[in-house]
Amino acid sequence: MAKNTSLYFRIVEGRNLPAKDVSGTSDPYCIVKVDNEVVARTATIWKNLNPFWGEEYTLHMPMGFHTLTFYVMDEDTIGHDDVIGKISLSKEVIANQSKGLDNWLNLTRVDPDEEVQGEIHVALELHREAQRTWLQCRVIEARDLAPRDITGTSDPFTRILYNNLSAETSIIKKTRFPHWDETLELCLDEAGESELGSVTLEVWDWDMVGKNDFLGKVEIPMSCLYRTPLLQGWFRLLPLGNSEDDAGGKLGALRLKVRLAEERILPSLYYQPLIDLLVEAVISPAEVDDLTPLTLLEEVTTVESRQDIAMTLVKIYLGQGLVVPFLDYLNTREVHHTTDPNTLFRSNSLASKAMEQFMKAVGMIYLHEVLKPIINHIFEEKKYIELDPCKIDLNRCRRISFKGTASEAEVRDSSVGMLQMYLTTIMEAIVNSVSQCPLAMRVVFKQLHKRVEEQFPEPENEDVKYLAISGFFFLRFFAPAILTPKLFHLRDHHADTRTSRTLLLLAKALQSVGNLGLQLGHGKEQWMAPLHPIILCSVASIKDFLDKLIDVDHDAVCEVPQRAAYSPSVTIREGFLQKHKADGPQLLKRFAFKKRYFWLSSETLSYAKTPEWQTRSSITIQSVCAVERVDENAFQVQNAMQVVTQDPEGQLNTMYLQCKNVNELNQWLSAIRKASIYNEHMLPSFHPGAHHGNKWTCCLQADRTALGCSRTHSAVTLGDWSDPLDPDAEAQTIYKELLQGKDKIRNRKQYLERQETEAPEQEETVVEPNKPSDRVEVPMLERSERFCAVASRLLNVVLDLERAHTSFQRKEREEANSLILPQ
Repeated sequence: MAKNTSLYFRIVEGRNLPAKDVSGTSDPYCIVKVDNEVVARTATIWKNLNPFWGEEYTLHMPMGFHTLTFYVMDEDTIGHDDVIGKISLSKEVIANQSKGLDNWLNLTRVDPDEEVQGEIHVALELHREAQRTWLQCRVIEARDLAPRDITGTSDPFTRILYNNLSAETSIIKKTRFPHWDETLELCLDEAGESELGSVTLEVWDWDMVGKNDFLGKVEIPMSCLYRTPLLQGWFRLLPLGNSEDDAGGKLGALRLKVRLAEERILPSLYYQPLIDLLVEAVISPAEVDDLTPLTLLEEVTTVESRQDIAMTLVKIYLGQGLVVPFLDYLNTREVHHTTDPNTLFRSNSLASKAMEQFMKAVGMIYLHEVLKPIINHIFEEKKYIELDPCKIDLNRCRRISFKGTASEAEVRDSSVGMLQMYLTTIMEAIVNSVSQCPLAMRVVFKQLHKRVEEQFPEPENEDVKYLAISGFFFLRFFAPAILTPKLFHLRDHHADTRTSRTLLLLAKALQSVGNLGLQLGHGKEQWMAPLHPIILCSVASIKDFLDKLIDVDHDAVCEVPQRAAYSPSVTIREGFLQKHKADGPQLLKRFAFKKRYFWLSSETLSYAKTPEWQTRSSITIQSVCAVERVDENAFQVQNAMQVVTQDPEGQLNTMYLQCKNVNELNQWLSAIRKASIYNEHMLPSFHPGAHHGNKWTCCLQADRTALGCSRTHSAVTLGDWSDPLDPDAEAQTIYKELLQGKDKIRNRKQYLERQETEAPEQEETVVEPNKPSDRVEVPMLERSERFCAVASRLLNVVLDLERAHTSFQRKEREEANSLILPQ
């Protein structure tokens, strides 16, 4: 049974941070670490002691984790950044919050003795003879130790202690991956043999001047050794002691949202009955109002979980090649049950959420192609734009006029001109993008157009079929992306205050366009009136665009199982990176990196000197066997990564790349890992250093082909729209939601069965929700029987999965109990 761990966290804001600069303020940003590996860095909020970030991340970690830590730093232009404080959350603390953690937490001081990391590989054996008892400890190696020296390495040695006895290994200099393979012995007769004490292994960094630095410890109860004389394995290094305190709130606080989803994934065959039920619901629905597992799922789904369930269902049907009929099924039901066209898709129903998530899953690359150039242009210009007379600040716009401070009228005129230019550019990009829009989106919109036209054929409802599409296309896709480009990966950082206001005004204008101008003049923001003419002029072109968008053959969509949400030829990620040049003489390793433009698709990772360069070099994604970070001391550069490939002869080759910051590094790592996630022959270990001067810089081994000294993390990825489909994990998510709602389904089923038993001959009818002119009367008894039949099948599937989970968990506990684990 596989294990799947997803960690969601949102860094909302900070408050009452201490001033670190002479100006009496700070320039705070956050670094997020999972088990001492940096996974995110927020933007810097300049000169602010109460910063707002609002940045969120999802991390998929099949191997699990131990600790999530948030560090608040003060950025300094000169010298090292100052550490303000940290918040450290253990996996157990997060897991105990079933609905997630959402709270203000005080920052604690950063104690070097608590900042430990890594693991140690040891074998302990207790020898007992008639005349003598002794403990033999073979210290084999350690990995991922904390860097304590300025070089980014340490000089580690290990000490074993029991009562008043101790012994030490030799010191291995300048490495975080030491190999000792030394045996230490302690004579227990001298210390007083007892099962109550513990054997302690401590790892230290040796310093020629000053005291040694603590790197971590492991405590093993003697009782374990008495039960299992030979104990061998990798042990996680722990801090010296838990001395964290919140300093009485003097270091400020962070508001965090953290949620952990940890699932045990069963083998595929156990989920097949659930998948079959979901597929059956969309390929053979007899009537619009027939009860199906999908309708029951929507009934038991909470408002908070509906978005996640919608995305999961979209992925399931993408994998089955049935996403188009799935959305048509939901949309048909939604339209059929709507009597007032003004309320169509206005709720957070499963249909609305599924359409939103579908557009993100299949249309994000299209969105980037359309919007990214204009968004980049707006960020680069940083124009001061304001229409609201209550918010115009004349001190911020002196460059508008060369005659001194600009007047309010000049500010408004300039703002209207800039907004008109931006909006025109956006509209032209959208209306000319018919051929770029993914085929599946066009077919879904065509079917939606048809369902709405059938439900509201009256002449006065002529615009409803356009509004249904534009409501999703503009109001729930393009407008949110313009408002918050970072959340749609259009930019690496949030907009500054000035640019953010421009984007807000453009998003408002685009929403009015999506509403076909029907709401103009009716709101409170009458100061938007100067943009009304261009909005009204855009309505005709929008209708023409939507007509072209849905002018597509339904059969053109290939309804076959898809293993990814993007086609092989599409570029998943692109941009400039620094590539290491391995050939030729080099004076300094850091100067061996050359700027190249990279393209990543699901088939190749290619690069050239410039984006326009016709000749490209490339490696196939199928040959990738590891995608990992590189230690800073390997090339004396930060934010470096490596892509390890295997040629047909089995020879390993490594490409070293440098990114401009840690966020870009994590995004490229995640993207390449996702593209290669189904590759065979992935490496279990790797070298985080480089082979220089006839040895590896990480573990100091001479053999270039030596096994890697650190575990690979190739399954750890950032969650976003490009996540590969995982049918078992997706089915598990649906099962968990149904498991939580099974009592609700069972209670309703039992109630209807009692009603049938008490009044078996009643033939009362229930009016199906529909238009008054086309109402259908269905016998209540028949409707109850259909519900009970569907509910019974669904409950049986859920109970079978519950029993399977229980069985596998029992086996895991039995296996765990057979092993003696010291920590």
